[in-house]
Amino acid sequence: MGKRDELIERFDRETERMGVRIRDADQFKVSENVFDDVTLLSLYRLVHKKLIKEIGGSISTGKEANVFYGEGEEMPIAIKIYRIQSANFRSISEYIVGDPRFSSVKKSKKDLIFAWTKKEYSNLARAHDAGIRVPLPIHFDRNILIMEFMGKDEVAYPQLRLARPDDYQAVYDEITATMKTLFNEAELVHADLSEFNILWDGEHPIIIDIGQAVTPNHPLAIKFLVRDIKNINRYFENRCTIRDEEELFSDIVGEHRMQI
Repeated sequence: MGKRDELIERFDRETERMGVRIRDADQFKVSENVFDDVTLLSLYRLVHKKLIKEIGGSISTGKEANVFYGEGEEMPIAIKIYRIQSANFRSISEYIVGDPRFSSVKKSKKDLIFAWTKKEYSNLARAHDAGIRVPLPIHFDRNILIMEFMGKDEVAYPQLRLARPDDYQAVYDEITATMKTLFNEAELVHADLSEFNILWDGEHPIIIDIGQAVTPNHPLAIKFLVRDIKNINRYFENRCTIRDEEELFSDIVGEHRMQI
């Protein structure tokens, strides 16, 4: 029996002993080769801390991470697991390097992924504290992030691109106001904002996938903010009245916050 098989058996025993239910256990552990030794050990620690009571089915499969539904002590949770072996590290390093919060991070694959997970937790906390609708961050351990599940009856809210709001103008106005709050109150630029990274709960947009967000003093913050504005305007331009890009940029940044 190999080391990984031993870890899986130990994980199975521990989760069973702790009363943690895993739906479709075999598929959960082998899907997309997500569950390497580091990930299984991290899951073991999270189960031991009683942060996970049940692990359900897959919510989404992205380029860098898989997200699973789960049940926590107080609420439904999303368990986001970053893949250490197959993530795009060139893309990740672009958002880590230059962020003063992570200046001491080593550039190995594992260290970058751990820093990225911590970065998403931190960004979610800053955005949530600023009153922005984002998943509440609950805990992180190495390459695993636990956060509030954004959905109903175990079904995630749809991406904005798949939703049909009654009033696109109101949605656009709320998103652009959120961008301003994100910049000025949370001191973050999302850096990948689009109809793919915004959920719709039937009444309001919810911002997700905020791991790449950077602080305004990041050397590429201006470039990322301009790109976010262009993405949002592109999506809404045929759906409602959009604002001039330069005017919106100036409104978000403010006259004295940053010299362009």
